[in-house]
Amino acid sequence: MFGKLKEKLMGGGQSGIEVCAPVSGKIVALSDVPDPTFAQGILGQGAAVLPSEGRIVAPADGTIDVMFDTGHAVSMTTADGAEVLVHVGIDTVNLKGEHYKACCKAGDKVKKGDLLIEFDPAAIEAAGYQIITPVIICNTDAYSAVKAAAPGEVSAGGALLTLQK
Repeated sequence: MFGKLKEKLMGGGQSGIEVCAPVSGKIVALSDVPDPTFAQGILGQGAAVLPSEGRIVAPADGTIDVMFDTGHAVSMTTADGAEVLVHVGIDTVNLKGEHYKACCKAGDKVKKGDLLIEFDPAAIEAAGYQIITPVIICNTDAYSAVKAAAPGEVSAGGALLTLQK
C-alpha cells in the first residue's frame, strides 16, 4: 500500500515520471533534429525545443552529473532516476564555450527550475550554428515508453516528456 502511495507522491505511478522543458520555445520531434545522433535516438529517446530565450533550467529535481566545460550541454540524474542530457544547439561544442555560461557544476543538487546554463541564442546563430536543444533520456531502456508532448509552444518547466516504467 505505501509503495503505491510513494510512487504517486514521487511522480511515478499511472501518470508516469515527468521531465519538463528546460527552456521556453517550440517543441520539435526528436526525429526532426538535424543531427543523426539525436534524430535516430542513438543516445536515447526524447524531444527537442527550439529556444525562444537563452536560459536552460533544471527539467526536474536531481543531481548534476556532468556540466561540460564548454557550457553547451549538461547531464543530470533526476530524483526519479532518469538520466537526462540537455544539449544546447547542434555541433556547438565547436564554439569552445563562446556564448555560453555554465551556472552549475557536477555534484550540485538542483530543484526543477534552477538555472543551469545561460547562452546567447543570437550570437550562436550568427556564428552559423543551430540552437535547437535536444532533451534526451539516456537510460531509455529503463522505461517501457518515453512519450514526448505534442509539437507546439512550451514554457520552461512545462510538460515535455513522460516516462513510463
